[in-house]
Amino acid sequence: MGKKYVYVWNKNRVEGNSKMKDILGGKGANLAEMASLGLPVPPGFTISTEVCKYYWDNGRKFPEDLKSVVEEAMTELENVTGKKFGDNKNPLLVSVRSGAAVSMPGMMDTILNLGLNDESVEGLAKLTNNERFAWDSYRRFIQMFGDVALGIAHEKFEEALNEVKREKGVKQDLELDANDLKKVVELYKKLYKEEGKEFPQDPMKQLWIAIEAVFGSWNNPRAIKYRQINEMDKQGLLGTAVNVVAMVFGNMGEDSGTGVAFTRDPNTGEKKYYGEFLTNAQGEDVVAGIRTPKSLDELKSINPKTYNQLLEVMDKLEKHFRDMQDIEFTVEKGQLYMLQTRSGKRTAAAAVKIAVDMVKEGLISKQEAVMRVKPADIEKLLHPIFDSEELKNAQYIGKGLPASPGAATGKIVFSADDAEKLAKDGEKVILARPETSPEDVGGMNVAEGILTSRGGMTSHAAVVARGMGKTAVVGAEDIVIDLKNKVIKSNGVELKEGDWISIDGNEGKVYAGKIKTVRPEGLAGDISVLLEYADEVSVLGVRANADIPRDAKVAREFGAQGIGLCRTEHMFFGPERINKMRTMIVSKTEEQRKAALEQLLPFQRSDFKGLFEEMEGFSVTIRLLDPPLHEFVPESDEQIKEVAKMIGISEEELRSTVKDLEEFNPMMGHRGVRLAITYPEIAEMQTKAIILAAIDMIKEGKKVQPEIMIPLVGDVKELTILKESIKQIADELIKENNVDLEYKIGTMIEVPRACVVADQIGAEADFFSFGTNDLTQLGLGFSRDDYGKFIGDYIEKGIYEKDPFQQIDREGVGKLIKLALDGGRSTNPKLKVGICGEHGGDPDSIEFAHLVGLDYVSCSPYRVPVARLAAAQAAVNYKRGKKVNY
Repeated sequence: MGKKYVYVWNKNRVEGNSKMKDILGGKGANLAEMASLGLPVPPGFTISTEVCKYYWDNGRKFPEDLKSVVEEAMTELENVTGKKFGDNKNPLLVSVRSGAAVSMPGMMDTILNLGLNDESVEGLAKLTNNERFAWDSYRRFIQMFGDVALGIAHEKFEEALNEVKREKGVKQDLELDANDLKKVVELYKKLYKEEGKEFPQDPMKQLWIAIEAVFGSWNNPRAIKYRQINEMDKQGLLGTAVNVVAMVFGNMGEDSGTGVAFTRDPNTGEKKYYGEFLTNAQGEDVVAGIRTPKSLDELKSINPKTYNQLLEVMDKLEKHFRDMQDIEFTVEKGQLYMLQTRSGKRTAAAAVKIAVDMVKEGLISKQEAVMRVKPADIEKLLHPIFDSEELKNAQYIGKGLPASPGAATGKIVFSADDAEKLAKDGEKVILARPETSPEDVGGMNVAEGILTSRGGMTSHAAVVARGMGKTAVVGAEDIVIDLKNKVIKSNGVELKEGDWISIDGNEGKVYAGKIKTVRPEGLAGDISVLLEYADEVSVLGVRANADIPRDAKVAREFGAQGIGLCRTEHMFFGPERINKMRTMIVSKTEEQRKAALEQLLPFQRSDFKGLFEEMEGFSVTIRLLDPPLHEFVPESDEQIKEVAKMIGISEEELRSTVKDLEEFNPMMGHRGVRLAITYPEIAEMQTKAIILAAIDMIKEGKKVQPEIMIPLVGDVKELTILKESIKQIADELIKENNVDLEYKIGTMIEVPRACVVADQIGAEADFFSFGTNDLTQLGLGFSRDDYGKFIGDYIEKGIYEKDPFQQIDREGVGKLIKLALDGGRSTNPKLKVGICGEHGGDPDSIEFAHLVGLDYVSCSPYRVPVARLAAAQAAVNYKRGKKVNY
């Protein structure tokens, strides 16, 4: 065989290890690693992800020599176990499991108990002296094989099973005896015939159909959607591996069982064992959420020896992998077997706590801790909570398990498809299901939250919700979720589809109706420590976009190192200011305008001082008036009548002014520096306000670093004209007040021409700040308002990978930024450069800013923690000066 496609692990030899996830998938790589550590792992082998790639690249065909190599591996498995595949007396049964390099829980297919047929089931019953176990295993296999490999709907098998339970008058599968299960098998076989399918009695045929089914599941709709949602296609995954593992049985009686365990609490991150266990069950029963499991402590009371052995194994695995582990295990007649270990999915709060705790425990470095938490997880930690006053009057209807934190409110939907449809129309929805399945992943992704009436803390709904950062309440057994009639019933309350419902993922509580949510303020505890680690690692600074002192205060609490953009236009809309601004706009002479602006100066001076106070000691970049003047004038007839009277002109005169100011395309109109060139008195008033506010601070013994930013410069002469005026005013005020004040004058780079002539502009500027919102609009020739018109279609068709207004278009706008950066620094090596558009809070754009060598990014106050972590991760991943493609 030219290429190695099969890797075995057993007590005699182990061919793989945990570093081979790309080839063996996460499951196969970690099974091999556990085997090499001497842990109790069932023997088996892995067919590599390269075979999956070959399979899809070659019209769903296997490499020619694969068959013989798999048969050799099966023979070795028989020799190691002492059992024979297809034997009627001592049959070897296997599980056939998927496993990609990156965890995709429940998205691909698994088949258990493979190798059973009408004859070997009888042999298994005699061998184990447990007829019920043998027939339970057989009915499970027939069901899974039909569903996974042959496409027979899972619900049809469930209906056949329920028919037998109804006949016997029982509710639980466990209440069926061997004879009942034989009836189930007969009904299943009848279902195969009705569906025009054949159940193969030959175990080797079963194996190859199952292998093909697992490879086929790599491109099933739910797996494709999951990869899209989690942006996994960028990671160069080859496909899924197939793991063929000797079966161990948790359904052999009360001394057997199956469970899922975490080495730390995946909800809180607390250092304590956490998990769930089901007696007399197989693994799918826990994960699927069909039966509500019991706490891991249940195993302690059943079999203390096995429980203690499990804890030892968990400790060993966490220390070995240096991360919180998510473990699947089976107990067969008191004997422990490890079926899987992987880095466990966790809530945002748990991710932060575990990372910080592991640094303190000496398990990982600060750099590793920073890389263990996704920037989006930091944002989730600022999850909304219910408004405490509204909560007092809320209608409580029931409680489940708090599976994923946060507070969510939305309209009830009962299917994933409906969730996706309504969310597309802008509706907030809560997906309510008895339990979720992998097919629901699209609806779960768009929902505000998930509510289930069945399943535990490790059910599909819980695990996927935590991974997505969605609020979830699961296992709310007292709440009836009726899919057929599309109603929820609990405590005498009935809610229909489309009614509002609210769920609390922190406490597991469910309320009827809509409850207002609020954001928590500030950072504390472990998240504060983690972000301190991030700041130690980062090269990029992080500032905030803030226009009022309240926003600046929030920004500082979240760790902003200054203000990268203060939009002064937002300061003119207060009721006591807007008419003074309108008086200035309708003025016919410079003197009239100056008189109106003189009345606005005290307001501006006070505003700027408030920002300086909140940001004492840090740079505050203030952009001079940017938007066109028509944004300040009244629009309706009623407003025109009222304003004309107030400022003492006729309605006709005001209407004429409004019409004259109208801009067909405000992006390319009379705004920014053009406004200041035409009406220099506006920039003069704002300069006075900035400098006087700074002088007030100095006189109070406080530190201040004002930066005056001129917007929309496209020609160096625009900058030099304004700069001269600003310097003259500033220097005179500083001299008059006899203070020592340093200030900077720079420009916002948002016009493509400015990028081309940045060497000229850089020679005159102290700093550049890229206004990436406008640079993207002018560079691409469309606006963010075009998303619903065509940008969404462009992304769907792959013309743009992401919305360019959310993530910097590196190939286009990114090259303009690099051109401007190189040009500016060629004439001014000390030029300070940052980004102040909304891209400043996007992790991918922050990585770009680090790569090209910017000094800082600026973003909205609530995104500052995200930006701090993203900046640190960029620094860990890419050392500056290293040649990389940006």
